[in-house]
Parts: sequence; C-alpha cells; structure tokens
Amino acid sequence: MNKIQQIAALSLLPAAAALIALPAQAAERPTCPVPTKAEAKRSADSKIDKPARGATAIKGVRVNHIPKGFTYGTVAVNKHDGITEYGYQWSDDRDDVDRKHRSLWVRVVCWPKASKPAQLKNGPFDIGTFSGDTETVKIGGRQVLTQEGDGALGHGRYAGWVERKGVVVTVMASTPLVPELSKIIEGIRL
Repeated sequence: MNKIQQIAALSLLPAAAALIALPAQAAERPTCPVPTKAEAKRSADSKIDKPARGATAIKGVRVNHIPKGFTYGTVAVNKHDGITEYGYQWSDDRDDVDRKHRSLWVRVVCWPKASKPAQLKNGPFDIGTFSGDTETVKIGGRQVLTQEGDGALGHGRYAGWVERKGVVVTVMASTPLVPELSKIIEGIRL
C-alpha cells in the first residue's frame, strides 16, 4: 500500500468507528426522558421561569404547540414508588379559580409497567390521577384516556396515553385551552 492509500484508509477510520458506535449509542439512549440533577433541584427549589420556557421546556420532549399568553412556567420532578414524573407547567397571572385562567401542564412518567391507556386509571401518580369518569377517545391522532379536570388539577381537560412501553404522557389543559387540546397532543414528540 502506498502512502496515499494509507492516508486514505486512515482517514476513513473515524467515520467507520462512528458508524459502528451508532447502534451502541441508540441502545444507551434512555427509553424515557429523565430530568437532569439541575432540573430536579429547580423543582425542589420551586424556581419560576419568567418568561416561561418554550417547546423544549422538558428535556427529551418537544411540545410543538404551546398556546400564547403564558407569563411564567415551572418544572416539576417527582420520584417515588419506582417511577419518575417529569413535567412543566405554563401559566398566566390570573388566579387559579378564575375560569379564564390559562394553564398547560405536560408531564412524562417513566413507569416500567405501563403498556396501555387503561392502566392509567390505577397509575401510581402523586398528582393527576385518573380517578373521575374517564373515557378513551382519539385526540390529536392518539388513543388517550381523558376526564374533566378535578380539584387538584384545576378546571379543564386532563388526558394521558402510553407513548411506548414504560413511557406515559399526560396533559392538563385549562378550560380556555381545551379547544386547542388536539393540536397540543398532536404536537408532542419524545
């Protein structure tokens, strides 16, 4: 092999190594978005984002349709009973009891046992349980379990689905945002 051939062969090694590493990197990626230590600390410290974060407020999740009018947001992280709940809530400055209050909460739950929407009725969630009158419907192209918002969640519509085995997504949209719920759910990507 002459020097030019040797140099050409050596220059291909990094590309070949990268291609070989791709399947290994894919296997290392978490199947469920998990919060960083910094996000867990922000949640524990009840840090408020003014203005609210955008479409990538939750690491590993993209919320492509966020209605306008939010003034602040907060990250929420909760680990218990072998699950991790990780989400973000967008809100305006109106009082929570005001029917015009605008609030959107998107949460990802890493729950290894989750495989179908019906399981959400018995989900080990601290906040946002499906304990009311639920129905399974298609919203935003997804089969979701849904119910009216209750006391702890506020007024509006609560929906949840199993994105893939072990990964649950829930969305709570206050009453003024319910007409946009289909766009919100359709726009969520993990």
